[in-house]
Amino acid sequence: MRKLKLQVQISIDGYIAGPNGEMDWMIWNWDDELNQYVTQLTEPVDLILLGRKLAEGFIDAWASMASNPDTADAGAHKMNDTPKVVFSHTLKEVQWPRTRLAQEDLVTEITKLKSQEGKDIIAYGGATFVSSLIENDLIDEYHLLLNPSALGAGLPIFKDKSNFRLIHSTAFPCGIVALKYQRIPNS
Repeated sequence: MRKLKLQVQISIDGYIAGPNGEMDWMIWNWDDELNQYVTQLTEPVDLILLGRKLAEGFIDAWASMASNPDTADAGAHKMNDTPKVVFSHTLKEVQWPRTRLAQEDLVTEITKLKSQEGKDIIAYGGATFVSSLIENDLIDEYHLLLNPSALGAGLPIFKDKSNFRLIHSTAFPCGIVALKYQRIPNS
């Protein structure tokens, strides 16, 4: 069975965005070590899952980076060339290349995707989409990129009590700490 990985940047007080979706607190000047870490994380991935809100900026941004000689690195090509599935209750169709709209409810669709032949799947999204993945226990690996910022208020992804097992952690010179967790099933 394929693994579903979540990769998300998070503040030290547990938010993935400010109260109005602000992301100006995130560190984007990643050092070479963090770039290599993310490359290794995404290398075994052959499908990307996105919530609608993030997809609208994500897909176009990566396509632009991949087509620009100054920004067209392996990561840009990986994100641009990898097939994507967008989850939305409002979209009727998608216009992006290599992208399809999820046809069924979240749990049914992801369960089918995970049971198909293929490599790992990675999810990116906003608080609503990611919270739904967590609430339905669909994520196999949590890759949290902990930013050295506290927001005081914002959009959380964890709504209920859950316990996790730390699998690995790595601190990077840019200040981000990568934390890999697996959820411990409730007994």
